[in-house]
Amino acid sequence: MSRRTPLSPAADWIELRTTEQDWKKADPELLKTMLVQMQIIRSFEESVLELAGEGLVHGPAHSSIGQEGGAVGSAVNLRAGDGVNGTHRGHHQFLAKGLAYLSRGTGGRMDPAAPVSTEVQAYLQRTLAEILGLEQGFSRGRGGSMHLQWMEAGCLGTNAIVGGGVPLAAGNAWAQQHSPSTTAIGSPGGEAGTDVTVSYFGDGATNIGSVLETMNLAAAWKLPLCFFIENNLYAVSTHVSEVTGESRLSGRGPGFGITSWRVDGMDPLAVHLAMEEATLHMRSGKGPAVIEAEVYRYFHQNGPFPGSAFGYRSKDEEKAWRERDPILRVAAELDKRGLLDSAAVAQMTAQIKQACAAAVDALTEQDPDGKPGRRRIRPELWPDPGFVDVGVRGDASELAGARVEEEGTFAGELAERKFIDVVADVMQARMDADKSVVVMGEDVHRLKGGTNGATRGLKDAHPERVLGTPISENAFAGLAGGMAMDGRFTPVVEFMYADFMWVAADQLFNQIGKARHMFGGTGEMPLVLRSKVAMGTGYGSQHSMDPAGIFATQPGWRIVAPSTPFDYVGLMNAALDLKDPVVVIEHVGLYASSGPAPVDDFSYQLPFGKATVRRAGTDVTLLTYLAMVQPALEAAESAVGIDAEVIDLRWLDRASIDWDTIGESIRKTNNVLIVEQGARGTSYGAWLSDEIQRRFFDYLDQPIQRVTGGEASPSISKVLERAAYAGTAEAAAGLTAVKEGLGR
Repeated sequence: MSRRTPLSPAADWIELRTTEQDWKKADPELLKTMLVQMQIIRSFEESVLELAGEGLVHGPAHSSIGQEGGAVGSAVNLRAGDGVNGTHRGHHQFLAKGLAYLSRGTGGRMDPAAPVSTEVQAYLQRTLAEILGLEQGFSRGRGGSMHLQWMEAGCLGTNAIVGGGVPLAAGNAWAQQHSPSTTAIGSPGGEAGTDVTVSYFGDGATNIGSVLETMNLAAAWKLPLCFFIENNLYAVSTHVSEVTGESRLSGRGPGFGITSWRVDGMDPLAVHLAMEEATLHMRSGKGPAVIEAEVYRYFHQNGPFPGSAFGYRSKDEEKAWRERDPILRVAAELDKRGLLDSAAVAQMTAQIKQACAAAVDALTEQDPDGKPGRRRIRPELWPDPGFVDVGVRGDASELAGARVEEEGTFAGELAERKFIDVVADVMQARMDADKSVVVMGEDVHRLKGGTNGATRGLKDAHPERVLGTPISENAFAGLAGGMAMDGRFTPVVEFMYADFMWVAADQLFNQIGKARHMFGGTGEMPLVLRSKVAMGTGYGSQHSMDPAGIFATQPGWRIVAPSTPFDYVGLMNAALDLKDPVVVIEHVGLYASSGPAPVDDFSYQLPFGKATVRRAGTDVTLLTYLAMVQPALEAAESAVGIDAEVIDLRWLDRASIDWDTIGESIRKTNNVLIVEQGARGTSYGAWLSDEIQRRFFDYLDQPIQRVTGGEASPSISKVLERAAYAGTAEAAAGLTAVKEGLGR
């Protein structure tokens, strides 16, 4: 007979409910403040829905009416240095943290008799302007309803991707944990080193991989991060009980060893008490917390109609929840204790509604072409259309004054050195000199430098800044993004293989690549992603791709592709100094190669955005990069009847590519051959040839020729793998095709 022993989670899981005694003990000023803040949020949201009903909100208007208790109860006592981020339904979270920040001068308290200060009035107008897409908004209208950010107040940004902001919050929490002298936003907070981050998300996000991966990572690293679940029971129209076997969503926490609380989100005091316990837990260095607040959105997913209008909820259900309204609850408790009567509440509400109306009036006017009473956005408040692409990335001015070298001008000692040794050496030098650089990835702290030796010696020298991660690219890439947004660290992320970018595509492309532009173009994202191409190693279809073509089509990213050890040092240093995300593409086939490289001087950069001519020629401009540079040179040297000029591009992205060198060569040769190793479908050359055709069409004597691998990804079979990618023979065949086009 088997022995059966019941098991219990290592972390506590608590349901917290308030009692009459809790309400009697509660600070009257706290209760009044929560009432003011909830009513401000409620009235603001009613104004947004009114404008949405008139067609003046372009895009969604995800109302949070009914959910104010969770946001205010959790944020009312957060410190200035604490950070929050949220989800697409995030107006209330954004407003709650901002109101807490604005009231810091009065001990975090707000007066029902004078609920709207000049600062609060300006905040409401600026928030509404952002929701309406106007110039005076926090992100100059780019973020709209779903992307609200005010870094000064610790509002790190709401997010339209379900669960997408949670890994970013973990990065902010890591930065807080490892920066004891400053707060998350560079303004005075509480006790040094004890700031926390709160990431708000809904019931739907608890089933998203990025959230669960981040819970695991936060627990493993004991991050001061609160996973705040607003369980409003419905993901659009699907009830939570339909999509999970455990609808008490705080149960996710103990599974990862995270202490968790479950509260009635319609009871702001219960939420507040749970958050007080959770913040004490986090500020004490005990790691993350989960709070599940069961709340209810009174309206449909988007717009001014109730869910019952769409048939997935009953009117009786909606009525029952409205009777538990958090604003009515707090007002009744204040009245019962003789602290604030109904007349005072009515007067407070009227002032708040007037303030919201004033914000609307400042942004709208009577439509001269419409019916009486019909409003329009004031035309002068729209952003200038010329602003459309400003801030996709920075202007690279941060590189001004850098020491720039090329191999031919380098005055230091050079020696024949292995590529992979130089990869480790330059990172060691940068980490020695710059305490902001943090390296993370799978196994980077083990195996004498990871799977290839690229991080050799770093863990011994800088144990706190070399982080071996779980196998969860989505979580640790996003965490790095949050660290970069914080501004105090420069994360260097290693993806063991470039194909893994698809696992983390949301964080790389929706979050990291878009953040700078989406939030108004003024923020920074100093992040380096290292990844390797492994064609020729027998690792098959899912470990071999060249990612250049994918990254070239994604806004915000810069791309470098070093082909020599000397260039690797210069390009990595430039990547680390840029305030944009940079992918540094490496190739396993180059790691064992050797070339001239510095012995002890690793502080130079290559010239920003400059290609190099590896071989001069007169008949054709051969453009290539990374591991195809040497095969292209071999093909050019052996070619008969055609003289190829071989250009190593080095910088590949739209904003950094060297059109001057390319153009000068094309105007001389009048022919172009693009040579790359990887698959045709994800080809970098497809993008490049389109740009060349539009820029230099008048100088071309024949169509642009291209050499790529096959359509399929490389296979495991040595023969089939070689057939799938390009090398010297294919480059030579490409030159022959160009020669035939010249009629030679």
